[in-house]
Amino acid sequence: MTGRLSCVLVALAACCCPAPLYAQFTDPRTYTVAPVGISQLEVNYIHAEADASLDTSLEVVGAHFEQNEAALSYTHNFSMLSRLAWIKLGVPYATVSGSVAGTNISGSTTGAGDSSIQFAMLLKGGRALRASEFAAYEPASTVGLSVTVTAPTGEYDAGKLLNLGSHRWSFKPELAISCPFGPERSWEADAYINVYFFTDNTTYHGVEVLRQEPLAGVEGHLSHDFTPHLWASLDLRYGFRGEAVVDGVSQNDAQESLVAGAEANWSPSPSHSFVLVFAKALVYRNAPSATGVALRYVYTWEMASR
Repeated sequence: MTGRLSCVLVALAACCCPAPLYAQFTDPRTYTVAPVGISQLEVNYIHAEADASLDTSLEVVGAHFEQNEAALSYTHNFSMLSRLAWIKLGVPYATVSGSVAGTNISGSTTGAGDSSIQFAMLLKGGRALRASEFAAYEPASTVGLSVTVTAPTGEYDAGKLLNLGSHRWSFKPELAISCPFGPERSWEADAYINVYFFTDNTTYHGVEVLRQEPLAGVEGHLSHDFTPHLWASLDLRYGFRGEAVVDGVSQNDAQESLVAGAEANWSPSPSHSFVLVFAKALVYRNAPSATGVALRYVYTWEMASR
């Protein structure tokens, strides 16, 4: 029995430890208009816990995973074809631990996770504006498109129970629609459609090839300005598909998850913002029953014009 549990823990660690990263929301108001020439430095702390049994033919009672992550990211807004565009770079550093209650099966690891780069552009309603022009901007609906590439730069050892890297690339195209409405445009509704595509992990369990089908998701966000410096949102994300195939054999583990969350954003000045995020999985078929909280500090500045 211990050997079977070890296999399950290996699968839980090697296949789905990155899953909480994939399940994260795209932030509300990501695709609203902002000035070009602006840069942002973000410092994030994320704590997540999950209880999961990934092998649906073998229920493992008491499996528990905990993740603490610090992430640093840099975003820069610029003009492309007279539209607002931006690029975002992110690097995480995390500690992940896991155990199965009633057994001596446990593990932990600390190190760098997989880094990412995102390119995004507003296709409609996002004319490129300098900070001086932005002061007169009236909020309007926008349509945006982005592509996020995650590189296998995180620590990965096929012989370990827990890994911070996934040892594969992922590509996430996303289409977004944002619509401000209500008195003084103080409300905003966001709808996002995205799909994760994965390359193969050719050293899964050291000798096997792990392939994962595309993992699709739709998101909805409703946010409201309470003051000029404070807004908050309610968020929903539904993810589905993403079935794994190991050495050509389907694992029959297509995912289904519904995650609810909330976010509060306080900006005491144009240069400083503080963000609190909470998320919890309400539906989790072949996906972790995860709960997470994140704290974020954002420093914003304008690049000098040449």
